[in-house]
Amino acid sequence: MIDFGFDKIALISAVALIVIGPEKLPKVARTIGHLVGKAQRYVADVRAEVNRSIELDELKKMKNQFEDAARSVEQSVQQEINEAQTSFDKDWASVTSELQSNAGHAPSTEIGHEALASPPPQYRRPNKKWRLKRSAMPQWYKQRQGIRAKAQSGAARVARFRPPGVKSAGR
Repeated sequence: MIDFGFDKIALISAVALIVIGPEKLPKVARTIGHLVGKAQRYVADVRAEVNRSIELDELKKMKNQFEDAARSVEQSVQQEINEAQTSFDKDWASVTSELQSNAGHAPSTEIGHEALASPPPQYRRPNKKWRLKRSAMPQWYKQRQGIRAKAQSGAARVARFRPPGVKSAGR
């Protein structure tokens, strides 16, 4: 930027005072101040926009790097899964061929199908009070903080907090 020292500013202000005059100088100075402020805001906006575009480009590059890394991990995992699947299929085929070859020579009771006969355990619903057992706040804390433990209707709450001796308007 332009470097203005104290002596240059004093010279410019003296010339402006002589040329413009003392009556119009404050108005002109205010106008120049507004224009300089607008110019500074415009420069700041342009600078911020350039910074945003640079950051956006960096984020896009980073996103592409992460996507490439994720693809390579996915491919390696898929490759390992395929290798494990082929290994499993090969082992399964060898085991089943051995079982089939043994099935012709040995009775079926020796193979051991009894282990597969038991069914899986059935789902059992939890007790009705499982939510109470799992609550995080103790009852004394709830009472001290004024947390309601039981639901009341609006009329019951009004009747509970009504001063004694006051009758309801509806009765």
